[in-house]
Amino acid sequence: MSTLEQAGPKWRRRERRRLTAARLALSEPARREASAAIEAALVRRLPPGSLSPVAAYWPIRNEFDPRPYLLRVIAVGGIAALPVVATPNAPLIFRRWTPDAPMAAGVWDIQHPAEGPELTPAVLLIPLVGFDTAGHRLGHGGGYYDRTLAALSPRPLTIGVGFELGRLATITPEPHDCPMDIIVTEAGVFEQ
Repeated sequence: MSTLEQAGPKWRRRERRRLTAARLALSEPARREASAAIEAALVRRLPPGSLSPVAAYWPIRNEFDPRPYLLRVIAVGGIAALPVVATPNAPLIFRRWTPDAPMAAGVWDIQHPAEGPELTPAVLLIPLVGFDTAGHRLGHGGGYYDRTLAALSPRPLTIGVGFELGRLATITPEPHDCPMDIIVTEAGVFEQ
């Protein structure tokens, strides 16, 4: 496959489908074990309470679930937040999240806090469909995180979280692809 073919949207769509299918095929015990290793690595690298607010995401399609980590952040007095698609094809906004926050379904039926003021995160945990050793991520294809990172000032510490099965030699990044500062998988913490 040529670099041009790999860089194209067809290749990205195929890889998203392939990697999502592999994640969905993980057995429950394997996913639970990998998730525990990811959470432990997150706690070691970014102890809850060390930076706040911490924004994460509502997991879909058997992604790593960051909510237990967010509960640790809340337990030590930190602020947790989730993204909201307030305007289609625009940067995300972030609202405070607690387990009892009123929730609403948004794009792709993803849950988000239904109300509350916007927050600017100090840390942003971002889901990985795929990733490469340079810290670039292959996401779901909506472009929301890339638009958000381009718009946030100051830029938060970005931590891509996902399963090792998403590791690629390269995603052949495009100019708009923003690399993560840190990647965390069940294999460990990888800093750029």
